[in-house]
Amino acid sequence: MKYLPLNPEIFNNNRSRFIEKMEKNSIAIFNSNDELPTNADQVYKFKQNSDIIWLTGIDQEDTMLILFPDNPDPKFREVLVLVRPNEIKEKWDGHRLRKTEAQAISGIQTIIWLDTLEGYLQPWIHWSDSIYLNTNENDRKSNLIQVRDYRYALMMKERFPLHQYKRSAKILKELRSIKTSQEIEVMQKAIDITDNTFRRLLKFVKPGVMEYEIEAEIYHSFLSQRATGPAYGSIIASGDRARTLHYVENNKECKEGELLLMDFGAEYGNYCADLTRTIPVSGKFTRRQKTVYNACLHLHHYAVGILKPGISIIDYTHKIGDEATIVFQKIGLLRKSEIKNEDPENRAFAKYLYHGISHHLGIDVHDLGTRTTPIKAGMVFTIEPGIYIEEEQMGIRIENNFWVTKNGNKDLMKNIPITVEEIESFMKK
Repeated sequence: MKYLPLNPEIFNNNRSRFIEKMEKNSIAIFNSNDELPTNADQVYKFKQNSDIIWLTGIDQEDTMLILFPDNPDPKFREVLVLVRPNEIKEKWDGHRLRKTEAQAISGIQTIIWLDTLEGYLQPWIHWSDSIYLNTNENDRKSNLIQVRDYRYALMMKERFPLHQYKRSAKILKELRSIKTSQEIEVMQKAIDITDNTFRRLLKFVKPGVMEYEIEAEIYHSFLSQRATGPAYGSIIASGDRARTLHYVENNKECKEGELLLMDFGAEYGNYCADLTRTIPVSGKFTRRQKTVYNACLHLHHYAVGILKPGISIIDYTHKIGDEATIVFQKIGLLRKSEIKNEDPENRAFAKYLYHGISHHLGIDVHDLGTRTTPIKAGMVFTIEPGIYIEEEQMGIRIENNFWVTKNGNKDLMKNIPITVEEIESFMKK
């Protein structure tokens, strides 16, 4: 790993929170993700299962976690299962964790090798009444491939058909959405790296630069600050391409007079940052660009004011739609007649703002959390309104990350330049 070791209390605390939700005399089993092939003898870069990361901090393939808080032997109430280091394999693929290293990372003291698991697991299952198994319950998942969690669940149900089976994901969706102060410290590190990178870009961008050159600067800056890399594919969209929400080509020239939308964030310690800024390629906004930018910034500030414990994302999004309707009329995008005759299921403002305003953020960029129940203190959200005008070949989005607390929102990106004046000033320097 490139990042410095994290405090293992993060993972000790997370496991304790999960164990508190388990039924009496139950066992929970978690698996790492698969290593997936690309072509020939190559594999995709390994990406650890987010729940394994959240519970252990272990970023290595063929890892398992077993929680059995009522195990008669206290030694085996928390067990980390690792692949046994192999000298020949390590010559090809590099170092694998030793027991002491895994203990230091995870805070788990009992480590067993994967090739010895069978002798332990069967009696533990027999002693338990119910089994928690894990699956991906992100509402937006795309799971056409039967990944390890699902294969494992089928195997366990066939082998132990008379046990009661429970969903770990139901618990994790609630717990992972509430960030501890220790987790926020790691997220803040990812955000600070992103901040430094954005300031670097303000000095780098100019007419004639290619979108991919900007992407390269981002990657270089991230790695030089110990980030694992980008938390997601960077969106570097100049001109009319900024209206494509998930623009990925990043292969065009940034031209004089255009705006440049940059949506990027660092991953540090497996936690993500998610920033969007829209800047003038030439270093100075035109009058119209400034008007639309400030309208978007107004929506951003409005959203900050209403994102608080007790409101649901549905109500929150509806209120922002109401405010966007007012703002878009002021800047000449909507007429009174369009507003009066709008379809409630396809409101007039949606022509210019056609995405959600916020999503949960954490170990995943679109992190676990509900979209229907009221927002709770401890959740971290993006706030990212946008205005996209086809007729003017313009797209603007402004995004910061917020930790919702009982005493109000904490803007984790408060130090990152955001106003027209700040952006122009930094670019001039």
